[in-house]
Amino acid sequence: MSLRTLDSLGPLSGKRVIVRCDLNVPLKDGEITDDGRIRASLETLDLLINQGARVVVIAHLGRPDGEAKAEYSLRPVAQRLSELLGKSVAFAASTVGDETTAAVDGLADGQVVVLENLRYNAAETSKDESERQEFARRLAELGDVFVSDGFGVVHRKQASVYELPALLPSAAGTLISRELEVLDKLTENPVRPYTVVLGGSKVSDKLGVIEHLLPRVDNLLIGGGMLFTFLAAQGLPVGKSLLEKDQLDRVRGYVDEAARRGVNLVLPVDVVVASSFSADAEHTVVASDGIESSPLGSDALGLDIGPETAARFAEIVQTSSTVFWNGPMGVFEFPAFAHGTKSVADALTRVSGLGVVGGGDSAAAVRALGFSDEQFGHISTGGGASLEFLEGKRLPGLEVLGW
Repeated sequence: MSLRTLDSLGPLSGKRVIVRCDLNVPLKDGEITDDGRIRASLETLDLLINQGARVVVIAHLGRPDGEAKAEYSLRPVAQRLSELLGKSVAFAASTVGDETTAAVDGLADGQVVVLENLRYNAAETSKDESERQEFARRLAELGDVFVSDGFGVVHRKQASVYELPALLPSAAGTLISRELEVLDKLTENPVRPYTVVLGGSKVSDKLGVIEHLLPRVDNLLIGGGMLFTFLAAQGLPVGKSLLEKDQLDRVRGYVDEAARRGVNLVLPVDVVVASSFSADAEHTVVASDGIESSPLGSDALGLDIGPETAARFAEIVQTSSTVFWNGPMGVFEFPAFAHGTKSVADALTRVSGLGVVGGGDSAAAVRALGFSDEQFGHISTGGGASLEFLEGKRLPGLEVLGW
């Protein structure tokens, strides 16, 4: 079967269209610090508005664990969405109930309402299928058709992602269609040379991706906190750097498999180590095999790839035709340890083929470091969903749409 798209829903003028977006944006003191996910939802919403649909936006923010916690309210998101759409967006302070029904019933053609955080209702993420189904049934009463456009949640079996689309005529929005088109290019006959850059804190988060992509890539570059498990797997001391000892044997297996397959597995030749995990910590650059030989000794804490490694990674990235990057190279939130991440991001903007930022922390990093979305071939809105797709897993939120 093929993914059902918006065209399959027919004319939508006058219809109540429930749209599951991913509006899980970072907030600080009630202010949105990165509106990338909101902007990513605009194309589908504009299409529906222009068709005269009555648009009911549902989404989650954070993990309020079934409680109505003010810091997780979608009200600021609705306000930002109104600004970006250039039109008034209503807000319903509940997910289901009389107030929400009245807000939806009050919509005219082309108008939009955002419902409060789905996760204020514990049934949204319940492990009990019957609870999810009942919540989905109540949501379904608010619409005539359903559009799934929150790629960041399609790997979850949740009421609004999995049960709801089974209750109404449903299809994927343009964001999901575009994400799948890009991810398909990363897994099926990618243009070579094909480079994957993996970072982030834990190697255990990336094991499935490494396993699935090793037969497909030409270069695999390892940075971030996960690099220290790779170094330790080679018998190198890593001081107080992040280390997953239970993954050492598996990492050794990947190193051996890369060699057998002729994959260029590139590990850092130098790292930035610090005396503590803080923005103003004493720090220095050391060779990867000399972490505990540094002035910091066994207390050395690795927080970024070194400048020589950053230059090497950048050269490989910008001379590749296809690049997928997921996970920062260091603690980019601290300026002293952001150079590696910034170097990889800059190189990715220079890729002549397809350069993909794999969502999550990577997307947050490029924006925090001053890059614009337009500088990259694609910025995914789904970190975890992207990784699970690249692991070859079936995603429940897509399967229910015919994928």
